[in-house]
Amino acid sequence: MERPSWAPQGIDLSVPSVSRIYDYYLGGSHNFEVDREAARRAIEIMPGLPKVMQANRAVMRRAVRYAVDSGITQFLDIGSGIPTFGNVHEVAQSAHPGARVVYVDNDPVAVAHSRAVLEGNEDASIASADLRDPKEILASPEVSRLLDLNEPVALLLVAVLHFIPDEDDPWSAVAELRDALAPGSLLVLTHAPTESGAMSTEQGGRVQGVYQQASSRLNLRSHEQVERFFDGFELVEPGVVFMPEWRPDLPVEQEDPAAFTGFAGVGRKA
Repeated sequence: MERPSWAPQGIDLSVPSVSRIYDYYLGGSHNFEVDREAARRAIEIMPGLPKVMQANRAVMRRAVRYAVDSGITQFLDIGSGIPTFGNVHEVAQSAHPGARVVYVDNDPVAVAHSRAVLEGNEDASIASADLRDPKEILASPEVSRLLDLNEPVALLLVAVLHFIPDEDDPWSAVAELRDALAPGSLLVLTHAPTESGAMSTEQGGRVQGVYQQASSRLNLRSHEQVERFFDGFELVEPGVVFMPEWRPDLPVEQEDPAAFTGFAGVGRKA
């Protein structure tokens, strides 16, 4: 398989990557045929998947604006993926010039492309690290340079926790990050649900099957399991809800039913 010029050396082009599959759903160009094939198989099972990803990006943008409106101008986006239009730094810095953003991802393509996109932006950077190692993230030079952890930070875990299995205890990783943040900090997360009105349990199981072959498998969780990530945070109204229901810009009834396949919530550290 021919390696595109933007693809870092050493990556396995035969294994689908969750960040490159996501890039394909959003209409991006930083993906390989193996990623496109996996995405097409998932879309065959659940045709609304691109709408789910668009809803995910939309609620992220609303949450970033909410954070800026709350006086927060520092952002730590873990599992940030491949940058596409309307990324965190664009939303935050247009709402508040000088807002500082650190992205974190463990996918070499996401890291390399993010570095290229952020070149010349003194207030945004990317660290190559994994959510399962909060200490490495917090000690990274990018976090040290751009973020003051003595002041409130918006921690974004958008469509990433469902790629960490229960046996790796993602709840502990979130708690460790929470403990490093100043009071007033926000946790913003979205997560794939066990089922919703637009996705049956059977469909969810089959989509999980597609991701079994990818760089990270998909772990669907219940509303109660997702709420557990907010231990130590006070949930912001309206709580953990389906993505279009979190502080919508448009009437919820105008949303595509597929957009309801995912939970979203924001919590504030006391």
